Amino acid sequence: MLSRRTLLLASPVCLVLALTACGGGAEPDPGPTETELAAVAQAPGVGRERLAMEFGDLFDGEEGLGETRAAIVMHRGEIVAERYAPEYGADTRFISWSMAKTVTAVMVGMLVADGALELDAPAPIARWQRPGDARAEITLRHLLQMRSGLDHTEGGEVPYESSEVRMLFLDQRDDMAKFAEEQPLEAEPGEKFEYSSNTTVILADIAADVLTDGSGDPDSRRDAVDTYLRTRLFGPLGMTSMVPEYDAAGTLIGGSAIHATARDWARFGEFLRNKGSYRGTQLVPRKWVEFMLEPSPPAPFYGGQTWLNTQASDPQNQLYPIDKPEGVFAAIGHMGQYIVVSPKQRLTVVRLGHSDAEQRRALLRQINDVVELYPTE
Repeated sequence: MLSRRTLLLASPVCLVLALTACGGGAEPDPGPTETELAAVAQAPGVGRERLAMEFGDLFDGEEGLGETRAAIVMHRGEIVAERYAPEYGADTRFISWSMAKTVTAVMVGMLVADGALELDAPAPIARWQRPGDARAEITLRHLLQMRSGLDHTEGGEVPYESSEVRMLFLDQRDDMAKFAEEQPLEAEPGEKFEYSSNTTVILADIAADVLTDGSGDPDSRRDAVDTYLRTRLFGPLGMTSMVPEYDAAGTLIGGSAIHATARDWARFGEFLRNKGSYRGTQLVPRKWVEFMLEPSPPAPFYGGQTWLNTQASDPQNQLYPIDKPEGVFAAIGHMGQYIVVSPKQRLTVVRLGHSDAEQRRALLRQINDVVELYPTE
């Protein structure tokens, strides 16, 4: 079937031949609907009708994409397309799922910049420092790049037996970090890539310990992390809708549970596109964001709690098929939450909603259709 984009761009002769090949009875697509056009700014940086159709297809395209509840395109720092499904709006807070991992990485980077943590020193987990414990070799870099070597299972044939599900929803949910940190090694630290929400909770636990001098009081831990995030990141960026979740031990559920509006998720993407700078203020060092975009040695498609479009064809890469232009990266959450950033196009695309694994491949192809409209600059 011919896409609306193909029909719009075809020359008159090619269009007649294409329609004839399809049986001759098809009508040319009339172009974007009023709803689709209304979602796009007058000067979005590319052809308005083209963007309206590709952006609109995130909502009204093939059923195989799942349910898009909110989407935003920002170009050169301005919102050029924004739309919400019925019953959702600009004030709706959407759960991050694993997009929270990238927020946690920024928080850790701020603590490193403060001199409170060291990237290549042993991770300051007391139970790992006992004599003979090989986990003492795990560094902050290993944790951030998902190569700690810990025996964590993100998914599995029996979901309720996975480390992630037990930690988030079942018997280990009250003290998530304790459970994550108690796991043995299954590989030498640094050697194996293992995507893990449990690993990010360890990072959040480290942050809480640093900010409270090791206090075990849940209220103190929660308040310290919440204050740090709001004064150092959320407040300066104007991300006023942010609502982080904490477990009963006061640890930020830093791999899975931060709530915010679509606009605030877009602001966060733009912050990363600008290498940690906002309106001339460097909130986290440029070098830290560059580290977050540095490929993990065992998995070149992953950086520091951030997905990269290098080796896009690797089946583990959650950004496939977005492989161009070079340098695209993303925060990605369960069930189809995306902040896709393309520095070379000065572009940030946010999509929030609900899509299963098969639908997410089709959804990413549609996001890619939006991304490729914009030239590199």
